[in-house]
Parts: sequence; C-alpha cells; structure tokens
Amino acid sequence: MVRNPTRSPSHLMDYLPAIYQEDPFLGQFLLAIEKVLLGIEDDVKFEARELEKTIASIATFFDPIGNESQPSQNRQRTPKEFLSWLASWVALSLRDDWEEEAQRRFISRIVSLYKKRGTKVGMEEMLKTYTGMGVEVNDEFPDPIQIGVVSTVGVDTRISEGLPHYFKVKIILEKLNDLSRFARKKQIARAIIEQEKPAHTFYRLEVVVPSTIQVGNKSRATIGVNTFLGDIPEEV
Repeated sequence: MVRNPTRSPSHLMDYLPAIYQEDPFLGQFLLAIEKVLLGIEDDVKFEARELEKTIASIATFFDPIGNESQPSQNRQRTPKEFLSWLASWVALSLRDDWEEEAQRRFISRIVSLYKKRGTKVGMEEMLKTYTGMGVEVNDEFPDPIQIGVVSTVGVDTRISEGLPHYFKVKIILEKLNDLSRFARKKQIARAIIEQEKPAHTFYRLEVVVPSTIQVGNKSRATIGVNTFLGDIPEEV
C-alpha cells in the first residue's frame, strides 16, 4: 500500500484504544473507511455516496411520489432504479411499457386500490392512476324496448345497448404527436380494464383526446360552435 505522507491520519483513530493511536499505518488505512462512511473531502476521487448521508435520507427510498408541490426533478423521492424493488413490497408487478411517472403513481396508490378490485369505482381509480386524467365507467343504460312496459324511443327506451353485463369506459388521454406512443397508452388501458373487470363482463373503450374533432360526438364536433375548420375566427 502506497501512503501519502502529507495526508493527516484518519479521525477514526480518536475512537481506538491509545495503544493503536500511534500506529501511522493504521492512521492512513482508516482514511479509506472514513471516506466510505463519512465522505471526507480529499484528493481521492470516489463517486459513491457516503453511507452516512444515504442512511440519513433512507426515507426517500420508500416515497415514490415525494413532495408534489415541487417540480418532479427536484423532489426527494425513490430513485428510478429502486422502483421495481419498492413495487415488490406491495405485490405489484410494474409493466416495462409504463412510463416512470405512471409507475410511481401506481406504487403510491396500489394498496388502497386492492380492496376496490372488481368494482366500478376501483376500475375508474385504477385508470385515473395510470392516465393521470379523466375516466368515466358507465354501466347504466336505459332499458331495451319492452312492449307495454317501456317503449318510447328517446324517452324511456333506447335501441340497443341493453345487453347484460356490459359497460362502457371513456378515458381522456393527452394529445400525442407520436402515434405509436398513443397506441401503446391505449393498449395499456385495455390491459388494465381486462385485469380489473369481472370475468363475465364485456365492454367498449372510448378514447377522448382534448382539442380534437370526434365525429359522432355532438359535444365535440359541432362546426361553428365548439369545432372550427382552418383558422379560429378572431372573435372566438
């Protein structure tokens, strides 16, 4: 071992019995231990974080979200490479195609969602956790035509959509220029629904993207009212 005679002995020598405090080799040897444990400043490059600071901030390893009032890049929260380990604590398998923020939201909420599995509320909250946006699950439809019971179309009856064990899911996704990313988000939403819905039910998924025309949707495709072709008039 090559020793630098200009380096002061380790401060850890002060904690040893007097018989060892005069040993120059031990004083230099303990500098390496002090570097790892306490992170002393010297001319030795050591990129690993000192253990004392790591232990002091151990709570951040168990907080996937952190302080939401701060920008995500400035939050004290679980390191990205630690998320899979933290998810295993709550019996959650993270999908590789989930974005990091979605993974963090799921880890933070999954325990409270477990007791709602298989319910309408549970599915809505699960999808909201993934998308971070609006979700609506509708399983209540007007009765189908029943002669002599309900038979006034548009008042107490609608044609079709009277199937048993059927529901609709409407989710709002942010507008994405990357079509492959958008398709992946939609695919993941379907996977969540398939996992959360009761086995005997079936559904239709409707994806809404804000600020886009949706033909057939009266609330989003009325030309001159809430939809314009070309440039938006100045008075609007």
